[in-house]
Amino acid sequence: MSLTITLSGTGGAQLVPVFGCDCRACQRARLQSQYRRRPCSGVVKFNHAVTLLDAGIPHLMDDWPAGSFRQFLLTHYHMDHVQGLFPLRWGVGKTIPVYGPPDEQGCDDLFKHPGILDFNHTVEPFVVFNLQGLQVTPLPLNHSKLTFGYLLETAYSRVAWLSDTAGLPDKTLTFLGNNQPQAMIIDCSHAPRTQPPRNHCDVNTVIALNDVIRCPRVILTHISHQFDEWLMHNPLPTGIEAGYDGMEIVLD
Repeated sequence: MSLTITLSGTGGAQLVPVFGCDCRACQRARLQSQYRRRPCSGVVKFNHAVTLLDAGIPHLMDDWPAGSFRQFLLTHYHMDHVQGLFPLRWGVGKTIPVYGPPDEQGCDDLFKHPGILDFNHTVEPFVVFNLQGLQVTPLPLNHSKLTFGYLLETAYSRVAWLSDTAGLPDKTLTFLGNNQPQAMIIDCSHAPRTQPPRNHCDVNTVIALNDVIRCPRVILTHISHQFDEWLMHNPLPTGIEAGYDGMEIVLD
């Protein structure tokens, strides 16, 4: 049974194209839909079960009708990662489990008025849990709000999802070095900078992290329009590639 992850969104909160921006990357994205970037998110498929990884796409329930997925797995409660939950919660029918970090505030009134969403699935750092046979390990990240990445494992495959983050905490970096993933999908909002950015990674940060982790395939996500414009003129190092909306990663 293969593990499949589809990148349903690879942009930051600004998206690509950015409203009012006429940079070359935004112009290209308006003309060619394959260069558009929706809110950073993913779809995990394993053992005939579908898990939606983050829920920032506003019309999420149009893409995923009732019964087409089993649960949500959230990295954190910033609006661009949960806004699709707001209308969906007022649906009818079966309760939908929502797994995520122990955030007391959450986002707006989601916890106060959850509707059909069940937020009673708080996960803890490095404590493994199981989703229909898929082993999931929450990994602390460096962000302005409590945020977890996840190591997803089957008997034959291992992939890390690491967004949003600026570098990695020492314990997470050591853990991934000791549990090397076959693929790593990681936040990289920025082109190389002389000083590391505060809330998200740049290319130099990702390269330095992978010098420790040694992952053979690194896929960048949470990409800004400025980074897209840089990518139009600059190659990435071998083993590192820019993700795109709709990209499918299959691990056998």
